[in-house]
Amino acid sequence: MKISYNWLKNYINTDIDYKELSVILTNTGLEVEGIEHFQSIKGGLEGLVIGKVVEKSKHPDADRLSLTKVDIGTGELLPIVCGAPNVDAGQKVVVATVGTTLYDGDESFKIKKGKIRGQASYGMICAEDEIGLGSSHDGIMVLEENAIIGQQAKEYFDIEEDIVFEIGLTPNRIDGASHIGVARDLAAYFSQEKKTIYTKPSVEAFKTDNTNNHISVSIENEDACKRYAGVTISGIEIKESPDWLKNRLKAIGLNPINNVVDITNFVLQETGQPLHAFDADMIKDKQIIVKTLEKGSKFITLDEQERELSENDLMICNPEEGMCIAGVFGGAKSGVTEKTTSIFLESAYFDSVYVRKTSNATYCKPIHLSGLNVG
Repeated sequence: MKISYNWLKNYINTDIDYKELSVILTNTGLEVEGIEHFQSIKGGLEGLVIGKVVEKSKHPDADRLSLTKVDIGTGELLPIVCGAPNVDAGQKVVVATVGTTLYDGDESFKIKKGKIRGQASYGMICAEDEIGLGSSHDGIMVLEENAIIGQQAKEYFDIEEDIVFEIGLTPNRIDGASHIGVARDLAAYFSQEKKTIYTKPSVEAFKTDNTNNHISVSIENEDACKRYAGVTISGIEIKESPDWLKNRLKAIGLNPINNVVDITNFVLQETGQPLHAFDADMIKDKQIIVKTLEKGSKFITLDEQERELSENDLMICNPEEGMCIAGVFGGAKSGVTEKTTSIFLESAYFDSVYVRKTSNATYCKPIHLSGLNVG
């Protein structure tokens, strides 16, 4: 279980050193097996500063190069040779100073003093793809006029840095399988009152309608599914999640997918309660049935792999076919896509024994102890 220190600070009031906190966590029964340093941009934009192009002239020996002088707030203008077609005097830009390490995937290179076609160059004016802020290489990044000369780029772009604890959970400590659960333990240790745990979303724009797009639910195997609740939400736009949400997930090793899927994973990691979103329009006959299927039944999961089910694999089905392996893996036909406009949001309590057997024995995928494999 990975726990983000920044995330924990939403629920408890502490700035204790992370090394000391790791000892406290272990002493409370949540053994810290490892510590990772997370940066939302690899390298954290260290060594990059905001500058202003004061002068621009043609390179005497290269038609496609420009000679610039850039103010980065040190009192001296940096001579920088730039090959971007859009560079011009007066622009606010991102400058990689001499000694800065830039990253391109798993590779890196260091900015050095040098000469380009005989002209001195003491840095680099950066494009967004060169510093991990985008994919465009059409030219350098041109910032807003209010950008402050000399400001660290990591501050300007609000790069997040975090400490992530790898906690080895034992079955008797399911209370530690969420950020709120860990925060409760720490609040008790520090003898402090917890801050407001839940930030309730604004729902004023929602219209309740129990007649349109109603989806019924029936449970045939009540031993494996103690409770199943759901709600249909229409008028949804599938898009990229905001940076704060993507950073929360990336810090603990989850890949952001889209706003709906990311929210379900966020809630799981925050509260320990698994959620799953179906494309409501793909639920045939508007019926959900929680049951097992015959041994040997075939099912195609989200990763486009055909799986052979056992008689103990609990499934979320419509009247014609399975849609999801309960608590373990979504199906290829019912998942949320960019075309989805309505979802059926599942919140269920699946028996952990069923989920663990299905996950470990059949799919060899690690599961969340509360009964959901994220990803």
